[in-house]
Amino acid sequence: VTITTRLLVSHLSGIRHYEKDITKVKEEKEKVNRALKLTKSHQDKEQKAKEDKGIEKTDCAKQKKEHDGQKKEHDCHTKIRNSKPGRNDKEFEQEEYYLKEKFESVIESLKIFKNDPLFFKPGDQFLYSTYGFTLLSAVVERASGQKFTDYMLKMFRDLDMLSTFLDDNEAMIYNRARCYIYNKKGRLVNAPYVDNSYKWAGGGFLSSVGDLLKFGNALLYSYQAGQFKNRNSKLLPGYLKPGTVAMMWTPVPKTEVSWDRDGKYAMAWAVVEKKQQYGCCRQQRHYASHTGGAVGASSVLLILPEELDPEDLGTWPEAPPRGVIVTIICNMQSVSLNSTALKIAREFDKEKRAQ
Repeated sequence: VTITTRLLVSHLSGIRHYEKDITKVKEEKEKVNRALKLTKSHQDKEQKAKEDKGIEKTDCAKQKKEHDGQKKEHDCHTKIRNSKPGRNDKEFEQEEYYLKEKFESVIESLKIFKNDPLFFKPGDQFLYSTYGFTLLSAVVERASGQKFTDYMLKMFRDLDMLSTFLDDNEAMIYNRARCYIYNKKGRLVNAPYVDNSYKWAGGGFLSSVGDLLKFGNALLYSYQAGQFKNRNSKLLPGYLKPGTVAMMWTPVPKTEVSWDRDGKYAMAWAVVEKKQQYGCCRQQRHYASHTGGAVGASSVLLILPEELDPEDLGTWPEAPPRGVIVTIICNMQSVSLNSTALKIAREFDKEKRAQ
């Protein structure tokens, strides 16, 4: 088979994640799909109730009461289910999350999975794989002719991300946060010791909210700079070509996103496309995001580009980046942050539109 870098960044390579048993992976996918169907069914019922509202005042009041009762029951279940982050998270039951071996290079860390069979033919199915990004880092190392970690640290410096480092346990890193998890008894404890040298590319860097905002702004600037072409000769080029970012933020067929049912996976980003089927009804804005989960930590970076009108670009006083960027870093394991980040972004976007 042939595995390309495009397949790696879109998680279509067939390389396994932490779970080695393909049967368990399929069972988990089926559970997720069933849950999504139930959620959609619940939303459809709510929508129908709203459409029927107003037929009769008494019926409307009755529906509201039933809906409120269902909502309270749903909220109650949600609180029970999410009251202790990490307690029921099967993802972090995988042993390879807790590796303590130190690898001197990304090439060396390939030994963890290089002899394991592919779960499917590359390009056929989506399976999120941290090891796919470990292989990708080896490609970068060979193509650049330098260590992957050196290559990345130079890139972070170019982006002015001076508070972004390797999560090296031996290094003294100023203001490094301690991480926490809930144990099986539901008590808050320190996260166990792990060595992330086996997955630098897939979860081995430490950063700050300030640096992640710089990273998001650099991408958004690169994405929008091409739309200002020939209108402002003083505009510096973006770190990446506009077409490169557009490609990275274009949904790839056969992919899926576990943390946002409206989205598809693109190239190392989850993307929701602009969409509205009916007037005065639900509207999807185009945005790109990605969550992060590690032992004792959770994060998200969400980029909501401003919708630019090509006819007005020449009259705009502000150059790119134009939009809202939200990042959250939490030193707690298994905290869902994408929906929170999206709500924050929409509030700021709404405020900006009102001005």
